[in-house]
Amino acid sequence: MAKTTTGILLIILGLIVLALPLAGLIAVSWLTGFALALLGIGLLIFGYGDTKESTGLGVIEIILGIIAIIFGIGFIVSPALFSFVAGFLIYLAGIFLVIVGLIAIFAAAGARWNGVVTLIIGLIYLILGYLVSDPFYLGVLIGLWLLIVGIMNVLQKED
Repeated sequence: MAKTTTGILLIILGLIVLALPLAGLIAVSWLTGFALALLGIGLLIFGYGDTKESTGLGVIEIILGIIAIIFGIGFIVSPALFSFVAGFLIYLAGIFLVIVGLIAIFAAAGARWNGVVTLIIGLIYLILGYLVSDPFYLGVLIGLWLLIVGIMNVLQKED
C-alpha cells in the first residue's frame, strides 16, 4: 500500500513538474542547496573538532564545509547555477566515458565491443550534459524521472 501511495504521489508531482519545469527545478535546487548548506555546517563543526586529533583531516573537513556552504547558498540563490553544475558533471562523465571507450577500442581486441558501448554511452552523456545545462530541460528531465519512478512504484508488487 505504501509503495502504491508513494507512486501515485510521484506521478502527480511528475505531472506538475512537467507542466511547470522551471518551478520544479527551483524546488529541487532549493532542497539541494539547503541540504548542502547543512552538510557544510556539519563539516565545519566536525572539522573543528577533528583538528585536535588530526590537523590534516580537520583542515580538509573545514575546506569541504566551506565549499559545501558556498554551493548550497549558490543553489538556493540561483537555480541556474544548479543546472550548470549538473550539466557540467554529466558532461565531464561523458568525456571520461568517451576516453575510456576509445582506449578500450584501440587497446585490446577482446574489449573492443565494450569500448564501443562505452563510447556510445559517453556520447549520450555529452548530449545530456549539454541539455541539462539549460534549466528548462533539466526541469523536464526531473519531471520525467518523477513520473517514471512513480509508475515503477505503482507497478511494483508489495512486500
